[in-house]
Amino acid sequence: MTDDVCVLLPAYDEAATVADVVTDFREHGFEDVLVIDGGSTDDTREHARDAGARVEVQSGSGKGQAIREAVREHVDAEVVLMVDADGTYRASDADAMLEPLRSGTAEHVIGDRFADMHEGAMTGLNRVGNSIFNGLFSIIHREDYGDILSGYRAFTVDSFRRLRLSSDGFGIETELAVECARHGVRTSVVPITYLPRPDGSNTNLHPVRDGGIILMAIYRQAKTSNPLFYFGSAGAVSGVAGAIIATYVAYDWFANSISHNVLALVAGVGIILGVQLLIFGVLSDLVVTLHGETLDRVEALERESDPADVASRRSSTVDAPDDSEGQDRADPPEQ
Repeated sequence: MTDDVCVLLPAYDEAATVADVVTDFREHGFEDVLVIDGGSTDDTREHARDAGARVEVQSGSGKGQAIREAVREHVDAEVVLMVDADGTYRASDADAMLEPLRSGTAEHVIGDRFADMHEGAMTGLNRVGNSIFNGLFSIIHREDYGDILSGYRAFTVDSFRRLRLSSDGFGIETELAVECARHGVRTSVVPITYLPRPDGSNTNLHPVRDGGIILMAIYRQAKTSNPLFYFGSAGAVSGVAGAIIATYVAYDWFANSISHNVLALVAGVGIILGVQLLIFGVLSDLVVTLHGETLDRVEALERESDPADVASRRSSTVDAPDDSEGQDRADPPEQ
């Protein structure tokens, strides 16, 4: 059943592939195909309409902004199947992507491209970068989602609205994974096929620039997800740098009787700052842990409470007569 699913295709200059992608999903029974266009300078919008898709032009720029705007203003379905419009994903994997949502085992599904990646689908540099990003994510956010940068996602609109998303560009996939881990959104990973881009199709991804954006997004989000790593890593860098400088200063003093007062001061500041950041990270991690446990208890109490009983008790309270009012209305005693 696909009536409750909107296939969302963020696109920018994908005239070479968008029509085939739209046709592929429509042939698999998905009638509601939405292309959110980022102001393409080619014939992306025309080709998408000709293939049977709804087309909307985003008001801002960037993939992240396009996805947020599309879900907020243009999606009426309960479930979104988000796919890149570059022809690298198959509509035949859609049923597997939607199955965890339909069975109730997940609210967000990530398609794992590494499960069946065809030759030439990803460069060696991108493979290394993806491995680093996935490893860092697992360490920092304590969740293993396999392929956090995958552009093939399925999620309920309700779970999407619970996430605090702000990324405008290609960091949106990373932010989705981070927010799912932070807010306890039930997430499943499904193996999918990942294909090379068709001939004549050019990628909009810039490995170095966008890789840096993704790396900073992962690290920045650690501030509230894993503050011990966030502050501890900075403290470790500061402390190690200070220790190296201090070693050099001490060696030159004892070996050559040469003093380096300024370097000694810098070394001391680096070491002290490193220790302070590490302590701050430990305390922050404790606060975050206690906060998470408190939220878990509150949610557990809310689940245990029966709304019908609560409503019944409130109704009884409202309907029950007030004794004091009854006494006020009683006839006065006869004289």
